[in-house]
Amino acid sequence: MTDTALQSAPGDTPPRPARAVAGAVAVTIACVLPVFLLGGLAVQMGEDLGFSPAGLGLAVSVYFGVGALASVPSGVLAERHGPAVVARAGILLSAACLLAVAVVVVARSYPVLLGLLALAGTANALGQLASNATLARHVPARRQGLSFGVKQAAIPVATLLAGAAVPTVALTAGWRWAFVAAAGAALATLPAVPAREPRPTRTAAPSRAGRATAALVVVGAAGTFAAAAANALGTFVVDSSANRGLSPGLAGLTLTLGSAVCVAARVCVGWLADRRATGHVALIAGMLVVGAAGLGLLAAAGSVPLVAGVLLGFGLGWAWPGLMTFAVVRLHPQAPAAATSVTQTGVYAGGCLGPLGLGAVAAHAGYPAMWLVAAGSMLLAAALMLTGSRMLARR
Repeated sequence: MTDTALQSAPGDTPPRPARAVAGAVAVTIACVLPVFLLGGLAVQMGEDLGFSPAGLGLAVSVYFGVGALASVPSGVLAERHGPAVVARAGILLSAACLLAVAVVVVARSYPVLLGLLALAGTANALGQLASNATLARHVPARRQGLSFGVKQAAIPVATLLAGAAVPTVALTAGWRWAFVAAAGAALATLPAVPAREPRPTRTAAPSRAGRATAALVVVGAAGTFAAAAANALGTFVVDSSANRGLSPGLAGLTLTLGSAVCVAARVCVGWLADRRATGHVALIAGMLVVGAAGLGLLAAAGSVPLVAGVLLGFGLGWAWPGLMTFAVVRLHPQAPAAATSVTQTGVYAGGCLGPLGLGAVAAHAGYPAMWLVAAGSMLLAAALMLTGSRMLARR
């Protein structure tokens, strides 16, 4: 890309944009599988390991909490050692955690599960920031909106796979075999990481580019509240649907439906972003308002509100992360991993606090109340996004 401060050293051949995108997608899926597989198999694992919705929320919170703490260091590592090395480390750590959940976690060993999810959260931070740096370096600026949309679409793909694992593996061979299969799938993505990557040389100091400006902090705070609500979809929609009376197989398919809609929405939003010069953050605010309406529908009884809520919640309320990353990279091309690590910290903080708080609400007041609280959180995120948009416009 012409407006970046990173150039290839002589003799190095950078990966083509298409391969860079494919590698980023593979790395992202491999590194987020542990937490969404846990959400998709929550019914079966909860019965075996003895944890409630609050326990599920705590497990997911540990994952994203550690990811939040590891985001800024992961961004530094990706800038210093190159995204390929960091991506491989994330994949290997994620696969090891998946396999350990299947083999090491036995009945009533819930604390062991928490420890493994903490390690998996580190793997996710490594994979996300490495992927961001790869796309910023190797995809032309005019196509970065689509590339980040495709990359972030990999996350609901992981959710889709988790939902599909319920009727295909968990209800037939058991949930442990689903984790074994996921570990194998994660390791299979290693060849997608470029074997050789150009050594970055800096033509300009990235001190201001990588600095956490006030606008970045506000956008990151908005990401906290948005992610807190959106992650409730991937974490609780299966268990919530089962509480409505749906069979475990159909409950898993609601997650599959929402994930498929989210994949399409993230790609389409990224494609549209390349055709807009400004206003990306304000667009996120509008998406969050509609997503909040979807979460509110999940509090209502009946199959029609359930389907509509899943479509709106996943389709718009969880389609914004790629657009946010794209906007941040455009503003900080000299240090994309360092800059996106700031907003990613906010997103992961929401992933930590959301399931923890919302899981407690679900345990004490029920899922309808939890979905209403999640809708309020998403509306607050929309307001903060608008504030951040105005700050960026002044800048």
